Amino acid sequence: MTVILLNKPFDMLSQFSPDGSGRATLKDVVDVPGVYPAGRLDRDSEGLLVLTDDGRLQARLADPRHKRGKVYFAQVERIPDADALQALRQGVTLKDGPTRPAEVARVEAPDWLWPREPPVRYRKSVPDCWLRLTLREGRNRQVRRMCAHVGHPVLRLVRWSVGEYTLDGLAPGAWRRA
Repeated sequence: MTVILLNKPFDMLSQFSPDGSGRATLKDVVDVPGVYPAGRLDRDSEGLLVLTDDGRLQARLADPRHKRGKVYFAQVERIPDADALQALRQGVTLKDGPTRPAEVARVEAPDWLWPREPPVRYRKSVPDCWLRLTLREGRNRQVRRMCAHVGHPVLRLVRWSVGEYTLDGLAPGAWRRA
């Protein structure tokens, strides 16, 4: 069994095949045949992507029935109040139905975080803060949609961990075998 942990950079697609636009793909950084992502990250999200050739592991990591926690750090617009945080903790109802409850806390900007290229836009008139969220499901753009639902659009999103696998020690675009 092969398991690869990749720190997916901003603006890279979570697929090996090109999309015709010339954007970076996993093929540009991972030269290991037969592995596929266990879950995805959007082009504008960064962080841990687990790649494996083991279909059962892929299912355990990606399927919400297995309730594997995925930890994200989200930089959001404005400072969420207690009601917004509680709504995220209880789960919110999105267009595709209610989300499972999330673990959510306001945190300081992670000290391990690298600068993003291009940088996140900065507005003097709109404060921002960081949230640490743990989800046990993985819908399309779920963290972004949940935060927007409670009035706090995401400026930057970095996945730190999937189950027991973490991003620890990986620079953007770097990978290692687990």
